[in-house]
Amino acid sequence: MSNKTEYKSNHNIVYSCKYHIIWCPKYRRKVLVGDVEKRLKEIISEVALELNVEIIEMETDKDHIHILADVDPQFGVMNFIKKCKGRSSRILRDEFHHLKTKLPTLWTNSSFIATVGGAPLEIVKQYVENQQTSERPKEKQKWREFLKDVNKNI
Repeated sequence: MSNKTEYKSNHNIVYSCKYHIIWCPKYRRKVLVGDVEKRLKEIISEVALELNVEIIEMETDKDHIHILADVDPQFGVMNFIKKCKGRSSRILRDEFHHLKTKLPTLWTNSSFIATVGGAPLEIVKQYVENQQTSERPKEKQKWREFLKDVNKNI
């Protein structure tokens, strides 16, 4: 696997937005096993295909699911999660009757989302902090003029 970041485009923006997503069944019931697990992965893959979301990795444990996905920021990671939870809940509860008797709803309302990839936080922070000390002459001059105007108004 290459360390080079691959960017995507939706004709409006260029992006690379990778998320680590986790959610759990209601009461953390251990129901994501066997055929339920297999069908859940199929449903999420179908939703991802429809929404142009790239599933990089997906795995379940008995009481939660982990997804590593690249999601278009204009569509939004929460929209993807809502579609996955909604469709999988409806289909799985129809196909596996024991899920209806064990749980009032299949999923909790909550989820975990973390961005992944790109430069480490300290590097990005340093880059942003150093914008004022740009080495480009035009940028330095613009910054000096801006600071002069700010100091006049103080």
